[in-house]
Order: sequence, then structure tokens, then C-alpha cells
Amino acid sequence: MAQVIPYLLFNGTCEEAFNLYKSVFGGEFPYIGRFKDMPPMPGKEIPASEGEKIMHISLPIGGGTYLMGSDSGGNTVTVGNNFSVSVNADSEEEATRIFNGLSVGGKVMMSMEKTFWGAYFGMFVDRFGIAWMVNYDYQK
Repeated sequence: MAQVIPYLLFNGTCEEAFNLYKSVFGGEFPYIGRFKDMPPMPGKEIPASEGEKIMHISLPIGGGTYLMGSDSGGNTVTVGNNFSVSVNADSEEEATRIFNGLSVGGKVMMSMEKTFWGAYFGMFVDRFGIAWMVNYDYQK
């Protein structure tokens, strides 16, 4: 069964926010990725000023629940577009089924594909305006 996780977006304050969340909930960050750590992507140069910003961070907050987040990567984040619903699927097939079912009539931002961080991942905004991320981790 898929797991649903809130995914929060920030305008450069992700690390500060997640350090606050960590001070409240406790725990450790299993992963912190910065934009400078991404492999080169043709046509998508990361400005040096963005390199130290958070590309992805997660914090377990108990009961199998996580908070996940990132800085916007150059896009402006405003109230209302500063979160996504992230779904962690149990298989590639389940991820594809969820992605295909929920994205009908919406706008696909990133098709389901294998990523450099070891996951099968895609993003879209559904026809109701809700932002979604669908993920299947290859190495559990």
C-alpha cells in the first residue's frame, strides 16, 4: 500500500525550517541533498548561488510518517503552491498506476522515470490544481 507524505517547498529557507522541525520532533535526517550535488543536466544549469540550497531533505517524525521538502530551485514559492502530496509506492507498477490515474486531465511536470537518486519518480498537478509527486525507491 502506498504511503502519503507532505512535501514542503521553500524560498531558500528549507534547511532552517527543517532544523526547527527536527528540534521539535527529534530524529535525524536520513538524507540531505543539495542542488550542487545533482549530476549535470543539459539545458538546466544550476547557478552557483543555488548550489548550497536544499534539493531534498526528509525527517522521520514518528509512526512511519515523514516530512519531506526542498528549496524551490529558482522558482518563486507562494502560499498555496508551497507543498505537494508525495506518494511512496511499493512497486514500480503501483507508482505507474497511481501516476497515470491521478494525472488524467492534469499537467505533467515530470513523467515517471528512473532518477539519479535511485528512484522511479514523476510529478504533476492534477485537474483540481493539487500538486503530486509519485515515487518508488529501488533500494529499500
